[in-house]
Amino acid sequence: MRLPEPWAVLHLRLFMALWSCALVSNIGTLMQEVGVTWLMTSLDSSPIMVSLIQTAEAVPFFLLALPAGALADILDRRRLVLFSQTWMFLLALLLGVLTFSNLMTPAWLLILTALLGLGTALNGPVYQAIIPELVPAGHLSGAIALNSAGFNLARAVGPGIGGLVVAAAGAGATFLLNAVSFLGVMLVLYRWERPVRQNVAPAERFVGAMRAGIRYFRHAEHLQSVLVRAAAFILGASAFWALFPLVVRFRLDFSAAGYGLLLGCFGVGAIGMATLMPMVRRRLTLEAMVAAATVIFASTLLALALSENVWLISGSMLSGGAAWLAMLTTFNTSVQLNAPEWVRGRALAFYLLVLFGSLAVSSALWGGTAERFGVPTALLLAAGAMVLTLPLARRYPLSDVSAGDLTPSGHWPIPAALEAATEDGPVFVTVEYRIDPAHAARFIDAMEGMRRLRLRDGGLRWELLSDMSDGGRYVEAFLVESWAEHLRQHARVTVTDRAVENTVRAYHIGTAQPKVQHFMAMTMPNR
Repeated sequence: MRLPEPWAVLHLRLFMALWSCALVSNIGTLMQEVGVTWLMTSLDSSPIMVSLIQTAEAVPFFLLALPAGALADILDRRRLVLFSQTWMFLLALLLGVLTFSNLMTPAWLLILTALLGLGTALNGPVYQAIIPELVPAGHLSGAIALNSAGFNLARAVGPGIGGLVVAAAGAGATFLLNAVSFLGVMLVLYRWERPVRQNVAPAERFVGAMRAGIRYFRHAEHLQSVLVRAAAFILGASAFWALFPLVVRFRLDFSAAGYGLLLGCFGVGAIGMATLMPMVRRRLTLEAMVAAATVIFASTLLALALSENVWLISGSMLSGGAAWLAMLTTFNTSVQLNAPEWVRGRALAFYLLVLFGSLAVSSALWGGTAERFGVPTALLLAAGAMVLTLPLARRYPLSDVSAGDLTPSGHWPIPAALEAATEDGPVFVTVEYRIDPAHAARFIDAMEGMRRLRLRDGGLRWELLSDMSDGGRYVEAFLVESWAEHLRQHARVTVTDRAVENTVRAYHIGTAQPKVQHFMAMTMPNR
């Protein structure tokens, strides 16, 4: 029997193996989150300390997300994930040992949670950048949705199991079980023979790769829109994760098991939405779905703020989980489909940096608000903040459809040049066009696309020059930091970029192709 989308991608054996082990690992992680949060309410139950758990988990993304993204694009992704999984295994093991030894304090709990978050920050962009290597391009959206569904399937059962384990054996047991859960992913990746990818361009260096990622972000409008909308959503949504433990323990008077079961309702809602996403997308535009999900999640916050009815709160958790899955899948898919292979890890790093950075800052904000004005007031303010973000759709539209064919075109010839070290530079590149003066205005408009792609793929500066003595002569000029970086530009040009280039060159009226020249900055000897 054929599985419905997005579950059909499970027919791919390697993806199935990694997805299954990641599911077990995510269950362990969600069990540990219950243990950490519940342990903090026992060690120090003030709203600010409980909310700082979310901050401790998210702050490492400020420190490591962009470096991790750069490493994901320049090093072996398989080995990086293995390293990060080993790091998290050791930290979870240490958490368990200290807790069972009665040596845990609120400060140590926050510190070790943050250190574990460093592993998550390194793992996040690398692991997600691996997914397109495991599935055909046509199944990428399904694989991304299934990854989100897997996490939320873990959320459906992990917190419930975690609550039962905490009630039966203490928080330390969830830490030790989480440590064991990392072993499956480590085994699958250890046995995976990742194909060696040939790259004709010089290999990027770490610092240069981060600079290239920042340049790409500055000129990638699709990515900027995703980051703005993700930050806006998390601003209000973070109040749920920061304050929900306090609602459960002190307003509903539930045990750890009840806390886990309510979080399980959230996960069930997310799983249902993962299955229904294809149908929902056929019936609603992307922005209509995002607006609906925002309002639904805001209603979940309202229910937590105003009601103590367990059935109403359970229902709101189901709808909130569905809205959460819809939003995060939309954001992630938009990034993956609109980032070429050479910068995918860095694009995902920017997304995760904003996602978890916003979660860290906003969680502390709502914790402080709850400390001063009470938990219900903080949740009401967060719900209002979510609704107020809806007008951002006009200025920062989202897209889960690829901006074009992002495979390398390979149509730029290797430039002829005298012998030069690859890191010599900067390099000044000029392209000379002959343009009919009657079409000059349209040519100049078309060159805006060239400006964006030159700067996005490595250019430090770009200019379009007009010859004052010849109205039909235009020179495009751009500066690149080194000869190696310019060679990388040749490898980064995509099929869609080639279409932009063809549009520009259609205005060229010379008998020959536009003349391209390369100039190297020379260092004069001391005199």
